[in-house]
Amino acid sequence: QVQLVESGGGLVQAGGSLRLSCAASGRTFSSYVMGWFRQAPGKEREFVAHIRWSGGRTYYADSVKGRFTISRDNAKNTVYLQMNSLKPEDTAVYYCATRLLSRREYDYWGQGTQVTVSS
Repeated sequence: QVQLVESGGGLVQAGGSLRLSCAASGRTFSSYVMGWFRQAPGKEREFVAHIRWSGGRTYYADSVKGRFTISRDNAKNTVYLQMNSLKPEDTAVYYCATRLLSRREYDYWGQGTQVTVSS
């Protein structure tokens, strides 16, 4: 059973930084992609970034490019989202998710962690 557990959310002032973690368990993830998504109140869930477990190739939404960095620690089966220069519009519940590299749909999701950026 795949489990994804996010942590690291909180309240931060605009311009500040936070690092989110996603601990993954339940299988070998070498053929998987790990993604971060977010959902703000009253809005649809949106893609933030993803990383391939094998090779570490990354991809970012335009809204976070240059401010957020996704990385992974294979030994710990953990994916990180370093968020710098945070803006109030980054306020959302952040979710990590995983899918096979060959699939488009994400099959497994974490419970989410709240990030609130005050102005």
